[in-house]
Amino acid sequence: MSISTHVLDAALGRPAAGVAVTLEGPGGLSRAGVTDDDGRIGDLAPGALPGGVYRLRFATGDYHAATGQDGFYPEVVVAVTVDADRPHTHVPLLLSPFAYSTYRGS
Repeated sequence: MSISTHVLDAALGRPAAGVAVTLEGPGGLSRAGVTDDDGRIGDLAPGALPGGVYRLRFATGDYHAATGQDGFYPEVVVAVTVDADRPHTHVPLLLSPFAYSTYRGS
């Protein structure tokens, strides 16, 4: 089972490159990555992972500061329930300085 993410900056109309993301999961699992030029992290947690609740913590305040935007959310935390029988979980984040949304991706 793997977990990936994609961050899009709706205010600037482009992928959000350089967003630090931390993944926290069962048993003290902790992984970190930074979105690439396309706003993606292809695999935050390679290898076999147990099902359960995982949290993706996006450093949105640092990103907004780096892009010259005043943001309201210093971080966004998305908690998801992952089924160990699903081979892949994708968690997109649509971001702007004063709002965000997320959904179960494919």
